[in-house]
Amino acid sequence: MLLAFSIDLDHLLASPIFDPSRCSINFHPLHSYYAIMVYLVLLIPGKTRLFAIGLLSHIIADSADCLLI
Repeated sequence: MLLAFSIDLDHLLASPIFDPSRCSINFHPLHSYYAIMVYLVLLIPGKTRLFAIGLLSHIIADSADCLLI
């Protein structure tokens, strides 16, 4: 589940790397709606389910930040 934080590596592609007024969802490549669909598909096989749960929980946490902006 800790590997789910690896999707934050795409923040390194943004300038500035961290902007508290920016919503990560659909801004960074690994936080895009297409990537989220892939994470949902990863829930189906048993071998990738834990990783998918970690990725989706990360996305949920990031989307909660978007609600506060």
